[in-house]
Amino acid sequence: MNKKQGAIIVVLLALIVCAGILATKLNADLDYVAGNDMSSGKSTISSNDSATSKTGSSFFQENQIVRDNNNTQALQNLKALIDDEHTSNEVRADLSKKYTNLALATSNQNQIETILKSKGYEEVLSYVQDNKVTIIIKATNKLTEAQQKQIQDVVMDVTHIKDVEIQLKE
Repeated sequence: MNKKQGAIIVVLLALIVCAGILATKLNADLDYVAGNDMSSGKSTISSNDSATSKTGSSFFQENQIVRDNNNTQALQNLKALIDDEHTSNEVRADLSKKYTNLALATSNQNQIETILKSKGYEEVLSYVQDNKVTIIIKATNKLTEAQQKQIQDVVMDVTHIKDVEIQLKE
């Protein structure tokens, strides 16, 4: 490594540190993400929540964040491989197809959740795989046939996938 490459690395590291500092100053929610609730002095990462409604909601929120982060990371990894100059055209075409499918699945998941919430379901989480869609709904009682049909119709309209698994979470 010569001096020029070393200088570039040092500058890039400095920019990363600056970006991190700027992000912590601009985003007040970073304490929440880190597990610190400044208003109550408690850790937000706790399994001792006494309110079941908070636990149910946090299940949906946490899993949605994890799913979205995983999708974003996968999209970034695919994009990096697609942009790599050493990737052959055949592999690049396959990666592009995977990238498109994942981006479409992510969009479909969000669209399904939004539509189902607009239809009165309090909390919804959806996972779109290749030929199957899994829907997790917050419900205390078993869904009626009409509700199941409504959910399947929404999924079919958005994704054109017939295989729908509906799971209930209290």
